[in-house]
Amino acid sequence: MTEYTGEGVDKITVTAAGTGGMGQRYLASGSRVAMRLWSGQPTSSGKPQAARDYETVGYVISGRARLVTGDEALELAPGDSWVVPAGIEHTYEIVEELTAVEATAPPARQAGRDAPPA
Repeated sequence: MTEYTGEGVDKITVTAAGTGGMGQRYLASGSRVAMRLWSGQPTSSGKPQAARDYETVGYVISGRARLVTGDEALELAPGDSWVVPAGIEHTYEIVEELTAVEATAPPARQAGRDAPPA
């Protein structure tokens, strides 16, 4: 796994991408934004809602999910994208095996921000 130094362009190959504790693959990461891949995530009813101190934007490649925040639920299907502002409690229910890519700002994996919810 390569950390971005801020001194030029960088490339992360899928074979070099590290894996996080929730099954995410860490893709390219800069000093202000990072990407991660959720590949083949199995169906689930979701974890407890949690608020994160980073903003997330995502895009569904395949499968289906439900983004739940409070009383609201957004159905996500291939081609859909979404935004979760920093500080908003939410969870994802995987309705059909999911592959999606997300960008987080600031990078989720820095400073322990990407720890699984308690």
